[in-house]
Amino acid sequence: MEYYHYLPVFGVGLLCGFINVVAGGGSLLTLPVLIFMGLPPSVANGTNRVGIFMQNIFAVRGFSSKGVSAFPFAIWLSISSLIGAVIGAKVAIDIEEELFNQILAVVMVVVLLMTIFGTAKPRENLEEDMSLSKRITSVVLFFFIGIYGGFIHAGIGFIIMATLSMVNKMKLVKVNSIKVFVALVYTFFSLVVFVWEGQIDWIIGLTLGCGTAIGGWAASQWSVAKGDKWIRYFLIVAVSGMAIKLWFF
Repeated sequence: MEYYHYLPVFGVGLLCGFINVVAGGGSLLTLPVLIFMGLPPSVANGTNRVGIFMQNIFAVRGFSSKGVSAFPFAIWLSISSLIGAVIGAKVAIDIEEELFNQILAVVMVVVLLMTIFGTAKPRENLEEDMSLSKRITSVVLFFFIGIYGGFIHAGIGFIIMATLSMVNKMKLVKVNSIKVFVALVYTFFSLVVFVWEGQIDWIIGLTLGCGTAIGGWAASQWSVAKGDKWIRYFLIVAVSGMAIKLWFF
């Protein structure tokens, strides 16, 4: 890559960091972009984790500074998801490149449908349910969410939001604070797997990470209750084009 290629990587990271915290789905942009820039899918997948990890460090700190947290529930969800993430990351490294691209294209379409129909959006008028049975259900589900997150991560925010909304009926701000904390924890462990296997381009990853960190911090300070309709419209257009390119080209 030439030096001037790093500027758009930073810009995509900035956009991704903001989108991931406010709505989710930022990796639906960054992961295909890294593949289109010439990185092998497994390296693009691992490199993308550097940006995700840096973004969530700043996002977690941002939510904490505003007094938004859900401990110790978030800890239990994180432990469950990190176990699954290690499994998912190992599968992602071993899978064939063409198959990975096709899986990513399918994932992008599925997440697009979730975005269009709004199935992942928490409902603010429901009473939160933190009964023991509901907490256990979420902890079990987050193990499988961790497998998916370790494997591909793209669209994980929508899955977490849908889970916490349907099972625990949490409000949007708390859901987002849990989302970034859980993603921070399991991303660290999946990142270790990718580092161990030598599947990281550190210069691109750190450039991407600088952008996602700034975007994630900015989004955590922005009122997430202001709505994310414009983000959904943008993702529908951008992700549709990238999914077509991944599948056919």
